[in-house]
Amino acid sequence: MTVYVDDMRASYRGMVMCHMIADTDEELHAMAARIGVARRWFQKPGTERRHYDICLSKRTAAVAAGAVEITWRQTGAMVAHRRAHGKLGTPLEAEAWHRGHLAYKRGMAEGSAA
Repeated sequence: MTVYVDDMRASYRGMVMCHMIADTDEELHAMAARIGVARRWFQKPGTERRHYDICLSKRTAAVAAGAVEITWRQTGAMVAHRRAHGKLGTPLEAEAWHRGHLAYKRGMAEGSAA
């Protein structure tokens, strides 16, 4: 099981934030507790989009504690993969699946337009 932190940089109340996701909620909450992020910051519970937004200092702490660094694009692909398959998959697997899925959808849209 793995915890991931992405490279998003969004401003929020004077902080710069990124996402933290994990294969399981238990692992995600354990990492949040380990780096000092309160459970109340858990977002989208019960959905495939569940995550924490964490500031960059917490991101650094998460990486030091074993979190894997990924891109914002990989986060999106992994969440879409979880929506379709019930699990995040690895960043590379999720990106490959997502590219194929988008190509399939484009092909279906082009086919219906003909």
